[in-house]
Amino acid sequence: MSEPITYASAGVDVEAGDRAVELMKAHIEATHGPQVMGGVGAFAGLYDASELKRLPSPLLATSTDGVGTKVAIAQAMDKHDTIGFDLVGMVVDDIVVMGAKPLFMTDYIACGKVEPTRIADIVSGIAKASAEAGTALVGGETAEHPGLLGEHEYDVAGAATGVVDASAVLGPERVRAGDVVIGMKASGIHSNGYSLVRRVISSAGWDWSREVPEFGRTLGEELLEPTRLYTQPCLDLITALNGDPTEGPLGEDLPVRGFSHVTGGGLAANLARVLPHGLMATVDRSTWSWPAVFSVVAELGGVPQADLERTLNLGVGMVAVVAPEKADAAVAHLNAAGQSAWVMGEVSEYSPEDVSGADDDFVQGAKGVDGGGVLLRGSYA
Repeated sequence: MSEPITYASAGVDVEAGDRAVELMKAHIEATHGPQVMGGVGAFAGLYDASELKRLPSPLLATSTDGVGTKVAIAQAMDKHDTIGFDLVGMVVDDIVVMGAKPLFMTDYIACGKVEPTRIADIVSGIAKASAEAGTALVGGETAEHPGLLGEHEYDVAGAATGVVDASAVLGPERVRAGDVVIGMKASGIHSNGYSLVRRVISSAGWDWSREVPEFGRTLGEELLEPTRLYTQPCLDLITALNGDPTEGPLGEDLPVRGFSHVTGGGLAANLARVLPHGLMATVDRSTWSWPAVFSVVAELGGVPQADLERTLNLGVGMVAVVAPEKADAAVAHLNAAGQSAWVMGEVSEYSPEDVSGADDDFVQGAKGVDGGGVLLRGSYA
């Protein structure tokens, strides 16, 4: 008689999953405020939404994302405590773009084999970033997929829910000709474009442990630099300039018109999504310089500038569009909050003749949105 087949012999270790939960429990609970009902381990997370009653007309905002092939570098480096930070940034800062405050988040980790310490490291990063964003981590799932993923392979995804009053929603309908475009510094490559980056590194034959003088650390350490979180600086800017909707509905002409989270597709494509049809943002490249990591990737792979611009953030992780009379105040407010920011362009009306011959320097409409246009001018500093 052959040996009986068990779940463990099929490659799933239930006890390892339980150990992982115990290791991550304290990290998760550290993100919980009084609004989180119950503890870790329930079938679903519960969040007390009573505070939403303070808003005249609350709307829920939701977003979901992953971190792409950046996980391959974390696995190669056997360093897993930062990838969760990237996950939170990719999700909650998409919610902030709408003017919404992220309330709670859930995560999903699929792996070939549950290694409790590794899973706990991933979740510790998620929890740390959630706490910084003021977002409760209310639940998650770790799934073991032997035969589908390798023993040391995993992928992560997450979803968050936020709230914004209907009078405070930001977006293209608020943007006007004459508005000012403000850039906010990125911490590095963030979590987009790693298929390009990994291809460049592989073609060059570089190892992740290679010391790179321009970085002052190893290549792998530089590429695993966590995604910067813009949640609190952006929310604070909204409150400072637009007002607090809990005190009553906001007016029509809000000084902070909108934000653009610079993720996949690069600066121009993402900025175009938050501009109305018929308006164009002209962005001056000379207002900032590339962080070293982008210059190294460009030179090492001979990557054309146009390809870099439509793939990587090139040092700009978030963009704000504000009324011209409040531009200086917005920049000052962001810098005082520790978020490096600067004026990088302005919004104007345009016609097709204005961008004739611009070619790759001009983007109009992106990611299914038939919105405004973005023209990149000049050379980088």
